[in-house]
Amino acid sequence: MIRSRELIAPGVVRGEWWHPTASGRVQCDLCPRACKLGKGQRGFCFVRQERDGGIVLTSYGRASGFCIDPIEKKPLNHFYPGTSVLSFGTAGCNLGCRFCQNWDISKARETDKLVDWASPDAVAEAAARSGCRSIAFTYNDPVIFAEYAIDCAKAAHARGIKTVAVTAGYITPEARKDFYAHMDAANVDLKAFTAQFYRKLCFAEFEPVLDTLRWLKHESNVWFEVTTLLIPGQNDSEAEIAQLCDWFRKDLGPDVPLHFTAFHPDFKMLETTHTPAATLGRARLQALKAGLRYVYTGNVHDAKGQSTYCSHCQRLLIERDWHELDEWNLDGDGCCTFCGAPLAGHFDPTPGHWGRRRQRIFIRPGI
Repeated sequence: MIRSRELIAPGVVRGEWWHPTASGRVQCDLCPRACKLGKGQRGFCFVRQERDGGIVLTSYGRASGFCIDPIEKKPLNHFYPGTSVLSFGTAGCNLGCRFCQNWDISKARETDKLVDWASPDAVAEAAARSGCRSIAFTYNDPVIFAEYAIDCAKAAHARGIKTVAVTAGYITPEARKDFYAHMDAANVDLKAFTAQFYRKLCFAEFEPVLDTLRWLKHESNVWFEVTTLLIPGQNDSEAEIAQLCDWFRKDLGPDVPLHFTAFHPDFKMLETTHTPAATLGRARLQALKAGLRYVYTGNVHDAKGQSTYCSHCQRLLIERDWHELDEWNLDGDGCCTFCGAPLAGHFDPTPGHWGRRRQRIFIRPGI
């Protein structure tokens, strides 16, 4: 049994990654915002707050709901395909994306969004009981509830369950070592490839995200994939995608999967149109021509763009249609059955069969 942290109050635990300043405030050292908080103040993320001369997390053990998803929905295409993942998030976010597709959760400033309670052991036990291969911290960024995510990850690993972080990668070098030490996989949102986009539409800085991606590739054992939501007129030009792909190939290498997904009007960008499927297809082909080996489309019906092909012989390895797996041409070691070339990622000897279902579950709190 993994021991939960001591609760100061319901949902409140002492936070890590902060220090006092000469001005009498406390500075949060979890993300690059470095919020400096006076008495009782909350950070940009809303869930981290000054209390008694330190910082507390106010969403520990509280979630906006628990669902069982296909792992491909995270999206992760090279991490135990076809398996189920217990997914949950809390409230708040450390970015301010005007196009947020989960804004009702990530932009929540009220704890009434957090309707479910569960201790780390209760979360892990529910995942084991449901036959989930992994647990995903998602819907809002797990960086801001890192203490809870880490404790859930410890409980999951004690039961042989993998862990996944779905994140924007906006975390400090000091905190990311602690955080990713407990993650088996991640999907990182690379929102765009310009500093202007990050400042204007995310109220954040660009370089810390690139730094996280480089660190994941070169200094960690975390399997990760990258997602870019293509927004018409904002980050979908051929020139910007060419820059992204050039950096990606040089700094991350050709084997890290890249997902281009479709935007739908939401939050504060209701006047922007849906991303045409043709834009995703064009971006995918552009990335493949630039030397990336595994490039996918998402949020559209595109079986070819969502399937996996051998980088050596170009034969179909994993056929996908809306997260549903069909043809499977990998051997028990994760190699192409046609030419024997290994496929980058983590694979069971046989594919999972969860399909495209999404199942809401309720967890006995245990807290």
